[in-house]
Amino acid sequence: MIIGLHHVGLSVPDLEKAKTFYIDVLGFTEVFDNSWDRDRPEADEAIGLEKTSAKMQMLRAGDACIELWEYENPSPISQDPNYSPANHGWAHIALQVADIFYEYDRLMKAGMTFHRPPVTNVGEGRSAAIYGRDPFGNIVELYEP
Repeated sequence: MIIGLHHVGLSVPDLEKAKTFYIDVLGFTEVFDNSWDRDRPEADEAIGLEKTSAKMQMLRAGDACIELWEYENPSPISQDPNYSPANHGWAHIALQVADIFYEYDRLMKAGMTFHRPPVTNVGEGRSAAIYGRDPFGNIVELYEP
């Protein structure tokens, strides 16, 4: 039985920069961290890679968690920071907000990039949404029901 979504994992090139953005800018809080250097066979078995070396930070906002990963081994391959949300794979994460225009302005001032201001009357009802990008190009949606 599936109970719900526990967390979304996000591989980043700089864990400290990612923590600064997700904690200081988006308001997540630290839950726990972990790291290892090629001596965790149980982690390798769970992940499906060999001789991994990584640092990890679990963050929480409300009922949602994000698990940030910075791998040293194997060497990661960077994605295109302007990838299309239509590409296959995880397209974005969505953060529910109470005042989308306030958050849009605040996050723009903090350096988050958006392709335009929020769009209102999205889908059924009167919701508002907009896609932006974190410092590494990952798409973060702001959504106000």
